[in-house]
Amino acid sequence: MPERIAWLGAHSYTNAGGVSGVRGHISLTAARGIGTEEFLMALGADLAQLEDGAPYKDWRTLTADGGAALDDANRAMYGTHGEWVYVLEDWGMSTWYTGFRKVEGMAPYPDEEIICLTMNSHCPPSLIVHVPGDGNDRQAEFGESTGSGSALDEALEAAGAVLPPRPDARDEEAVARYEAESEALPRAVFAAAGNYTGLVIDKAAVEAGDLPLAVLPMVM
Repeated sequence: MPERIAWLGAHSYTNAGGVSGVRGHISLTAARGIGTEEFLMALGADLAQLEDGAPYKDWRTLTADGGAALDDANRAMYGTHGEWVYVLEDWGMSTWYTGFRKVEGMAPYPDEEIICLTMNSHCPPSLIVHVPGDGNDRQAEFGESTGSGSALDEALEAAGAVLPPRPDARDEEAVARYEAESEALPRAVFAAAGNYTGLVIDKAAVEAGDLPLAVLPMVM
């Protein structure tokens, strides 16, 4: 299988210092069946800011010029690939995840499919949320399948992203093996999501901050 977006998970524990974009602790939200601007505006983005088309790396300039107040907002970068629009955030969670049950406009409509991998750095565990197009969400922690028997679940199994139950603490060798597999989970989960969606996201563009900026309000 191609790498696709496995690298996003592989850098889950990487410090993002020294890059103009994002590198570690990245949450991904991908949607299809909805337009790019429509989806971003559902997340709270301002149309004028989106139309400005500024790259993520210019967010400091925008703030200094008074064009985008980021004190009470989150920075995200976004793009499209095939049928999917995707949003990347490194503030610890996914904006869609924090708001889709609270904000009416974020709730998915039938025929809209959404896959969200939210790191939940401030409130573990990391979660997989899948809305397959019926308006209802299925959730699982990293290391589990959603239990729906979907093609996404099959991709998670194939990528080694579904772990067996934690072994008895008295079996130190089995526990050590389990913990090593757990550390590799983010990469496996992102690999599975990439294989399911077909998403390809350019690592160099993400780290350089060349993808367009979206300013999203905090929803907590």
